Amino acid sequence: MERIYKYYPGDFGALTVKVLHMDLVFDMHDTETRVDSRMRIRVLDRPVASLDLNAKDLEIGKVEASCGDVNAKYDRDSAILTLEFARPLPPGTECELHTVTTCHPSRNVLEGLYYDRTPPGAPPTQITQCQQWGFQRLVPCIDDMTAKCTYRTTILADHRYTNLISNGDQEGARKGAGDGRDMVIYTNMVTPMAPYLFFVGAGTYATFSRECEYPDGHTFTLELLVPPDSDPVVARHALDVLNDAVIWVYLFTGPEMYRDYAARMRMWDLCGERDRKKGKPGDAGELAKIRKELAELAGSITPGYAYTGTVYREIGMQNSDFGGMENVGNTTIAMNRIMPYPQMTDSSFEYMVTVKVHEFYHNLNGSEVTGKSPFEIWLNEAVTVVMELKNHAFLFGEDYVRLQTVLTLLSPTGGTFALDQGAAAMPIEPDGFNDPNELITGVTYVKAPEFVHMIETLMGKEEFARGLALYHQRYRHSNASRAQWVQAMEEVSGQQFTEMARTWLKKTGFPRITVVPAYDGESRTFSMEITQQSSQGDDTVFEFPFRFALVDNEGKDIAERMIRVTEMSQRVEIKDVDRMAFLSLNRGYSFYGLVDYDPGVEAWYLQVRKDPDLVNRYIAFYCLANREMTRLLADPEAHPDTRFTDLFFELISDEDLMRKAGGLFLTIFDSVEDPRWSHRYRELYRARRSILRGIAGAHGDSLHKIYRKYSRIPAGERYLTRQISGIRDRQVKNIALATLATLDTPEIHETIRAQYDRPASATDKSVAMGLYLDSSAPDRMEFLRAAGEEAAKSPVSFEVFLGTVAGNSSPEAVKIVQAAEALPAFRLEQADHQRALFGRFAMNRKVSLQTPEGREFLARSLIRLAKVNEYSTVMALQALSSIDGMDPEYLVPVAKILADLLASADPKKTPSVYNTTRRLLNGSPKALAAYVEQYGPVPGLKITGEPDKPGA
Repeated sequence: MERIYKYYPGDFGALTVKVLHMDLVFDMHDTETRVDSRMRIRVLDRPVASLDLNAKDLEIGKVEASCGDVNAKYDRDSAILTLEFARPLPPGTECELHTVTTCHPSRNVLEGLYYDRTPPGAPPTQITQCQQWGFQRLVPCIDDMTAKCTYRTTILADHRYTNLISNGDQEGARKGAGDGRDMVIYTNMVTPMAPYLFFVGAGTYATFSRECEYPDGHTFTLELLVPPDSDPVVARHALDVLNDAVIWVYLFTGPEMYRDYAARMRMWDLCGERDRKKGKPGDAGELAKIRKELAELAGSITPGYAYTGTVYREIGMQNSDFGGMENVGNTTIAMNRIMPYPQMTDSSFEYMVTVKVHEFYHNLNGSEVTGKSPFEIWLNEAVTVVMELKNHAFLFGEDYVRLQTVLTLLSPTGGTFALDQGAAAMPIEPDGFNDPNELITGVTYVKAPEFVHMIETLMGKEEFARGLALYHQRYRHSNASRAQWVQAMEEVSGQQFTEMARTWLKKTGFPRITVVPAYDGESRTFSMEITQQSSQGDDTVFEFPFRFALVDNEGKDIAERMIRVTEMSQRVEIKDVDRMAFLSLNRGYSFYGLVDYDPGVEAWYLQVRKDPDLVNRYIAFYCLANREMTRLLADPEAHPDTRFTDLFFELISDEDLMRKAGGLFLTIFDSVEDPRWSHRYRELYRARRSILRGIAGAHGDSLHKIYRKYSRIPAGERYLTRQISGIRDRQVKNIALATLATLDTPEIHETIRAQYDRPASATDKSVAMGLYLDSSAPDRMEFLRAAGEEAAKSPVSFEVFLGTVAGNSSPEAVKIVQAAEALPAFRLEQADHQRALFGRFAMNRKVSLQTPEGREFLARSLIRLAKVNEYSTVMALQALSSIDGMDPEYLVPVAKILADLLASADPKKTPSVYNTTRRLLNGSPKALAAYVEQYGPVPGLKITGEPDKPGA
């Protein structure tokens, strides 16, 4: 059998020993770190004659064991240090394994110990990233998610570092150790920690802190470690957002999170009022009253998770494959996302808010309770994302956040449905993987939470909260499998989810359902036949909740139902109801999938105006836009339908709708459902632009008024309230501007340029920059150079600049991207630069795949990038997951990008790139056959036999 992955479930067996504790001493220097490790283990139920420790790219100095003589053999290629004991260790034996090793920090391998951006004149910043197997790059260990233990970590490093950090509480004060070096000790004894959560760092930061006080009076410290020149006001806002996240988890999660809601909201308001009065003279009496009321209310509720440490710290990391990573007491967050910088776009601001609550909730879900293997990373992440989304909805509104998720599912540019049907699609629990980073995708962070959301919908939110609490209580300080999570949900609900989970977690794709409604006027009976088909074309039958409603002409529900679909075909009947004006299907996007139902144009126009369910209002708009796009694709000489352009203007003029959904509601994708057109990216772009030009032509003056109206400055007492209001306003304002920009006149160029030169926010500046580059303004290249020089002054701005440039649609698109790449500020080894420029350009498929110069640039970039960062390369390869759907003229040249990448990839050094490229080629049979006909067989695609499985 061909082995297409490096690791399979069989590579993860039960451990033979239990790791009890690790005592670690990190002696850190500029180019190497000496690690003295004393790992205490206990032999489990069978004698142990030898023990394999994971040890990747280490220099082995000393290996000893307290339980007798030991012979050590290090296989560097397989990254295994084998300890052979002189006599087998009987069950129950406790032994201390003592190793002294040396590791070297890397500049581009963002795993283990690596260099992060260093302030001028400071010793080199060194931090760790251990998800999933970075710990073995630090010290010989059992680098397994079930090897949870306590830690005592000593750090010795240059005294000039402002911060020496590890997990747990600091033991005593930092003190001098001689020779210009300092020492500090941390103890992590409360929560046994999986190795992938370990963190050690030495860096030069500005440290900001504030007290976090729970309603019951318990306090601990929140810390923020950011660049030395950081603005204290911005840092204070970041800490306030973090504090809100911590208090929200306490008040609005847990087994009874939906009970006593009024009391919880009262505590939420009181906590804010208390914190605003802290430190203000004359408010001592008011503070005492507030604390008294809070304490009384706290005794009346069952709270959610409460932090167990003395300090919770967020550390900014400039270079990372991930936006954030929980590390038990020390969360690392991408530096460009950790604070609400003035240069931060609105989407980044929303990410900042959500990543803080996400990583904090991991202290419970992921740290206290951990999945059993990398195949269950989804279990750590999906439940956490569900809670993150609840917090996001609490702040931004449920309609807004749910619509945002739906747009993520539907987006043709990296959307989850597109990813889930591509040639490289992997299920939530895949059959195998080459590197754990491959499991950090939209499937893990979007599809898996949607699976959890479906379980919640079937259970009901109250029972789901109790089931989750049972899971967390039962497996506290240990590991849990998918089956154990499902069992907890089944116990509480009395429902069966085992088969449903097996299908959703082990299969790619999703259900597409068709509905055939009928109404019998005599008996006043509504009936509906529901038939499902897998998007992968196989005979998979999914189980899922399906919410639907019958709605009248005034937008009032006649009847609403939620059923559990369990069969390929299913019938539902509702008696004694009036005839509906339209059906509202898959309400709230109750299941992860698509509904194929065409009630006719009139019903869609009625639904987009009248459906009480905002998601379905948008889906009706989406269907109308899809219909209009398809019509314009079929007849390029046609003009946009004025009925649709008038509808768009009607919607953007609806203040109540814009307040709820912002500009999200007006999203028109460069995509259509019809497979004849769905991969004609250039034509799709032109069709969408034609629609917007039609809107601008018909409603130009009114759009200018809307643009000015939504340029207002938001008001509000709370910092977050003002920001959230401003985000929605800017979405509407910039959609109006983007629509007007399609007129491409000197007057609109002046408006765009004025917004760029005098922006009210970073989002305004970024949008204006993109629109100006896509215009026919004669000074675009001079504008680009000036914009690049200005953006390079700030890492936050430069990342935004690169992403904007990479998505440009001008005739000089590749020339513009190359100019950005040539700027002195661009650094190939910087992960955020890779993602912003190369990842975004790859998804700009009308250029990257459908122009010769775009393909040439993409091919060169992928080959260069693969040698620097596998994860960024694999993410960019998602753009090539559906090449068989492209027109014949593109099959060979696009397949050649993959064939050339495969020829340059080393299966041992870059297994993710190598095997993902193979899967993409094998999953694109039309393109592969066309390539083979022209160039001959692709070396590396056919492998016979299955080699021995490597150790994990």
